[in-house]
Amino acid sequence: MFPSRPARAALGAATAVLLLAGCGDSGGLVSAGPTPTASGPTRLWPDQPPASSPAYDYGEAQKEAIKGIRAVGDDIHKVDPVAVVRAEIAAHPEYYGTDGPYHDTARLMSACGAGASGGGRCPVLKAYYRDLTGDGRDDMTLAFRLRPGNQTAVRVYTFEADRLVQVLANDDAVTGVELAGRKVIIRSPAGITGYEYRTQWTWDAEQLGMLLTRDEILRVGASRRPTPPKPSRSSSPSPSESPR
Repeated sequence: MFPSRPARAALGAATAVLLLAGCGDSGGLVSAGPTPTASGPTRLWPDQPPASSPAYDYGEAQKEAIKGIRAVGDDIHKVDPVAVVRAEIAAHPEYYGTDGPYHDTARLMSACGAGASGGGRCPVLKAYYRDLTGDGRDDMTLAFRLRPGNQTAVRVYTFEADRLVQVLANDDAVTGVELAGRKVIIRSPAGITGYEYRTQWTWDAEQLGMLLTRDEILRVGASRRPTPPKPSRSSSPSPSESPR
């Protein structure tokens, strides 16, 4: 039978006293100084009324059904990524039309064959497949370059009731995209030397879409540390390891 919590505390205190009493100068316990007092979060402006509605749609899932795209058995591996991008371009002339900000993307699509993987002038990059929604079936992550400019459109698609649905849409200047478990991590330049902007998107079963679950600026590369001073000639050499 284990002692109760108060009994264990008393036993531990008595043991500590015995250990301290039996320790000599060599190898004894040494105090590390006073322990700083724990400080909890401080609420600022407690008298201000809370906001009743969000200013930005940070938590809103970007969803859109893709018209005209079908696959036998809802097998997303049978969907042509180029056809999916063409469907998005056709559905959004405000972005890809003659007066749209990415009109060159539509023009360059003529260089894409079926199942293009970003070779040559085709803006569509290779598609990747992984179960991101947790339903046991692969979903499709693809990207295409937005022209003019240097941004990349990252998209995730899944099938819902015989419909191909876009569950993630993110346009940014991208330095890297990673799939980690059921998460999509997008890395972008932060505008600060030595840092990058990183967002993480995670499937949400309530919203049936990929939600932005992490948004941070991180330092990348080697940290800048001051160079240690060189030893003077009068310094004693470091002792070598004793032979065994």
